[in-house]
Amino acid sequence: MRRSDLPPLLRRATGFVLVALFAFVLTACSQPSGSAPAATGGATSDVILASTTSTQDSGLFDVLIPAFEKDNPSYKVKVVAVGSGAALTLGQKKDADVLLVHSPAAETAFVAAGYGTDRKPVMYNDFLIVGPATDPAKVKETTSAAAAFARIAKQKATFVSRGDNSGTYTKELSIWTSATVDPTKTANSWYVSTGQGMGAVLGIANEKLGYTLVDRATWLTNKDQNPGLTVVLEGEKKLFNPYHVILVPGARNAAGAKAFEDWIVGPAGQEVIGEFGVTKYGQQIFVPNAGATS
Repeated sequence: MRRSDLPPLLRRATGFVLVALFAFVLTACSQPSGSAPAATGGATSDVILASTTSTQDSGLFDVLIPAFEKDNPSYKVKVVAVGSGAALTLGQKKDADVLLVHSPAAETAFVAAGYGTDRKPVMYNDFLIVGPATDPAKVKETTSAAAAFARIAKQKATFVSRGDNSGTYTKELSIWTSATVDPTKTANSWYVSTGQGMGAVLGIANEKLGYTLVDRATWLTNKDQNPGLTVVLEGEKKLFNPYHVILVPGARNAAGAKAFEDWIVGPAGQEVIGEFGVTKYGQQIFVPNAGATS
């Protein structure tokens, strides 16, 4: 039977089917070979961000991640908060898509070995030496971190260390080296290596009335819980603490990682970082510095 011999209603239905079929063929032909179809229905893909305990414990991610996800609704960020060394290991194993860390020497080696790429400055703050208000080692009389550590060692005053592979521990070791002291070489009862995160270390230092090295963000957000401690040294050049974002080549979600990097070094991300904590603490916890020399 020819189409012209069909009843009018059936002819119209047949026409609709042909138009729909033609549109489907055009869509299929326009889809690039081997490409994944675009997400529909509000679907999101996970971006695994490996970062430090300081960025997590400070509360920064509580405002930074929702802001990113609002501007980039296609992605959902999953944070793995560990020490910088552990975060770099996750990147090396490709168990993370993007890193936000603060261990410059280790980061440089990581990128040089081909495990990371596109390392960019994001923000900075500084480290502080905190200790008991009585300051038995007279650290407040010193003007450098190396001199402060040398006094602590000479007086055998209690020092509580993270003793892990974090950026904070790496910084601590570099200061001991500058002070020509190796507290890990022999069993020193005054040197307490914990293998724990910064919040826990502050608690131990508070309990033992000892000294420790802490990043400003963690100190500001934890000092009220540690009334036995006070800042005894700050503002020295060696205590500078920069953070960088690094992409992981071959990441499971390379597009999401790049979107996060572009956003955090862009105006929106930098604004969130710069405003974080100012109202509550009266100062910037992290200073945005995208575009600075690494």
